[in-house]
Amino acid sequence: MPEPVAPQAAWPGEVATAGGPLVLQAAGRIPMPPDAAAAHASSLLALPADQPAALQAYWFAGSRESGPDVQIATSHFDRTTQQWSPAAYVVNRHRAAAQLGFGLRRLGNPVAWRDGQGRIHLFVVATGLGGWAAGRILHLRQDEPQAPFQPLRVLPLSWLWNTSHLVRAMPLPLADGGMVLPVYFELGLKYPVALRFDAAGEFRGMVRMSRRGHLLQPTLLPRSATEWLALLRDNSADRQLHAVLSRDGGRHWQDLPDPGLPNPDASVAGLSLRPDLMVLAHNPRAESRAQLALSGSRDGLRWAQLELLAQGGERSEYSYPSMAWADGALWVSYTEQRQTIAWQRFVFLPPLR
Repeated sequence: MPEPVAPQAAWPGEVATAGGPLVLQAAGRIPMPPDAAAAHASSLLALPADQPAALQAYWFAGSRESGPDVQIATSHFDRTTQQWSPAAYVVNRHRAAAQLGFGLRRLGNPVAWRDGQGRIHLFVVATGLGGWAAGRILHLRQDEPQAPFQPLRVLPLSWLWNTSHLVRAMPLPLADGGMVLPVYFELGLKYPVALRFDAAGEFRGMVRMSRRGHLLQPTLLPRSATEWLALLRDNSADRQLHAVLSRDGGRHWQDLPDPGLPNPDASVAGLSLRPDLMVLAHNPRAESRAQLALSGSRDGLRWAQLELLAQGGERSEYSYPSMAWADGALWVSYTEQRQTIAWQRFVFLPPLR
């Protein structure tokens, strides 16, 4: 594991003195590709202020989850029109397999990152032999805007053909231009792993984050330059959110007493807006994904619900959230009924004086 590097030095400047409540500013659904009946696992990527788009969304879409026709789709939110662009497919398993030289059966869970040279990296779960738990992480890169994503390789994460490492949550950008990508192992035991990449997008090392065997899909919440918290999906009968902590910038991790929030074996998304202000999008009921909530915390362990993002009947599903900070606002995307990707945008009201 490389030497620790601090997260990007500047938390969003707009929230440096935020004290007022979050207020919903806009909401809707991201356009779907034509003839796509299913959508899942969106991921948001904020873009610099000099770009035409405020952010991009990536997700997988097709006739059904794990279907042979599933592809990775994208859309961007235009700063001028204040609209999402028509969805387009950017990763097709047949084309990617032809370039890699080996077959891919399924695609899912795209996660995007912008490196120090402005290139977009995309990390995608790709399966070959075996089911979803035997997936591998496919690394692709887009060198110029609008250029095709080129598959680079399967990340070298295990001796057994690199199987059963999967990706889901957003990366943590670092001050040196690199990042930490939280991933997880899922075949039998389930445990979180942190991957380190440098500013050029080169893989530099990995470390296991927990000794437990039922935790997956970690989301990273830095509390300082060196103290990082991760919250994790629970695959056990406990049905509650779990936590691990690093005090040395991700080099070593320890299991913590759990925050106590219910978790229905579902992905969560956390974002640290400043050292004492964190937000979490999560399913607040242990028994189902019929509700999706937005909660706030000062330390990442004690949470208070701020908003109810979505709710429906017992068979409804609002799940797999992602978050980003762009253009002075908090953006949340999530799966709606496994059919489309919904989004909401929140702003902080000024504190009362």
